[in-house]
Amino acid sequence: MSLAKFLRHKSVEQLQAEVGQRKDFRRVLGLWQLTAIGIGGIIGVGIFVLAGQQAALNAGPAVALSFIIAGFGSACAALCYAEFAGLIPVTGSAYTYGYAVLGEGAAWIIGWDLLLEYALVVAVVAIGWSGYVQVLLATAGVHLPEWAQKSMSADTMKYYWQQGMASVGMQAAHPVAAPTDSHRFNVIAAGVSLLVAVLLSVKTEWGARLNTVIVGIKVLGVALVIGVGAFFINTANWHPFVPERIFDDKGVGHFGWHGVLTGASVVFFAVFGYDTLTTAAEEARNPQRDLPRAVLLSLAVAMVLYIAVSLVLTGIVPYASLSGEASVSDAFNAIGLPWISNVIAVAAVIGVISVLFAFMLGAARIWFALSRDGLLPAWFARVHPRYGTPARPTMILGIFTAVVAGLLPIGEVAELVNIGTLSAFILICASVLVLRVRKPELERKFRTPAVWFIAPLGILFSLALIWGLPWITFERFAIWMALGLIVYFTYGVRHSKLNASTRG
Repeated sequence: MSLAKFLRHKSVEQLQAEVGQRKDFRRVLGLWQLTAIGIGGIIGVGIFVLAGQQAALNAGPAVALSFIIAGFGSACAALCYAEFAGLIPVTGSAYTYGYAVLGEGAAWIIGWDLLLEYALVVAVVAIGWSGYVQVLLATAGVHLPEWAQKSMSADTMKYYWQQGMASVGMQAAHPVAAPTDSHRFNVIAAGVSLLVAVLLSVKTEWGARLNTVIVGIKVLGVALVIGVGAFFINTANWHPFVPERIFDDKGVGHFGWHGVLTGASVVFFAVFGYDTLTTAAEEARNPQRDLPRAVLLSLAVAMVLYIAVSLVLTGIVPYASLSGEASVSDAFNAIGLPWISNVIAVAAVIGVISVLFAFMLGAARIWFALSRDGLLPAWFARVHPRYGTPARPTMILGIFTAVVAGLLPIGEVAELVNIGTLSAFILICASVLVLRVRKPELERKFRTPAVWFIAPLGILFSLALIWGLPWITFERFAIWMALGLIVYFTYGVRHSKLNASTRG
């Protein structure tokens, strides 16, 4: 394969010319529906689960700083996304932007990366959602069998893996003890993943309208947490704001400033999501005007709410008590307000569905774009004849995310999500700079302010957050990317729609 094939790209002018010609989707989404998709993608498990968990595990009350660090880096990337969204309003988001600037090979890497990341976000959110559903069920006196309540722990998975290897004669050097609990498969998490896939396989506007209502309910729930919780803050719980660094019996470090950065790396999962709305560019009524606005508006609203909630949570109870999968409800139960706990659980159960909606929509559109360009089989790029949606990739993603959400613990999945998204952010920030040099004359509906400061800063923040991730995350990411390169070199490079023009 020649280097020219790896670097071949669609011109920005070509993509802009195709905007009015594309008839794959119906243009049904306005500014507020797009903004709701963005807010829906950002606000969810980050507030209802990860804020408390990272306070308990890594950052203490300084989890608010973790959100600020993650949000600042995310804002730099959001400004770059906004410029691209107004410039190239085509389905595919970062994948399409990379295709126009960096070439097909880099675009494939971004698309393959985000395909997994978005799918895993759905799985993480579904796991968190399941915890709140079970809080409500327990309040009503309904309890699932223990095997169906949660996924297997990491140690339980290692045990079964070692048992499987032993059956073919491969003994482990350090055997893991048999599990002491009965948790095997998170039935509720798997079920909601499939339900959202079905919803997204019917008309997009139906799902978008429902999503807008759901986002409104969720924001009201978050406002209740802030408004009521503010009256029960005990400032003694904020001292020390950055707890002293300690190491557990496995030698893993927690807290201190490194813990704040580790917390930022994990909660970064919670401060992106606005990029999902750019994947719906071909379903927006006025994409060049509305997409940039929706990106920036959704992130601004979410960051204010995240910082406020993290301060309230760590102010009303000691941070060490926030490690559960329904940490917000647990906190209000601890201060004697069970009715608030139940209201929050209801808001979380309803509201978190919008996160599933946003990321499942994003993953399906990226898969569709990859297939439409020939990098994956064209069978996936055929819209449903009745509903006009990419139903095939959507339902396959529903099955995949159901299996992952049912089997894997939330921490294992969340860490793998972030490294891929951070990598995509680095490429987007770099691409904005490249295009400013290569095509300065292009009309940009939105221009990233102070781009030669903002874009490099976004790159540096993303690199710093990647550095804070556990090493095993890099190993898993490398395996997925290696698999992606095999798919590209054995299939995509030969079937690309651009292959005809570069053959020979």
